[in-house]
Amino acid sequence: MAAPRSAAEHVIPTHARVLIVEARFYDDLADALLDGAKAALTEVGATYEVHTVPGALEIPAAIAILMDGAAARGQPFDGAVALGTVIRGETTHYEIVSEESSRALMDLSVQRKLPLGNGILTVENDAQAWARARRSELDKGGGAAKACLAMIRLKRAAEQA
Repeated sequence: MAAPRSAAEHVIPTHARVLIVEARFYDDLADALLDGAKAALTEVGATYEVHTVPGALEIPAAIAILMDGAAARGQPFDGAVALGTVIRGETTHYEIVSEESSRALMDLSVQRKLPLGNGILTVENDAQAWARARRSELDKGGGAAKACLAMIRLKRAAEQA
């Protein structure tokens, strides 16, 4: 027997406007993640705006700032996608960056009821990062965009119920 489906799965996110905030600490990996996110959004006709920050810790604050600014201008975003890469190094900085950026994104999403796709990779090495970033492999940038779209569908369905 098939699992029950929610009403949100049947609502197509037409005219979705998505904010993408990317950390450019690793430029080549950022390009690959952004490529996947843009492709997934373009595929469904969503529009997007890309903003860049230095690292993963800056992403949640940038999303909050940019969401507020867009809403104040009467051009709100329907959701956001966070993209970046954190590679384990020799210090505990990895734990701080990966845990705090993830926690802040979750807090932002829940408090604001913000559809958000978290595409911040937290990996041990370059090989793991590339396997997750490339569209031809795990395409985590595209996956984050699709997660955002799924949450936009869910939010729209809940608002119509």
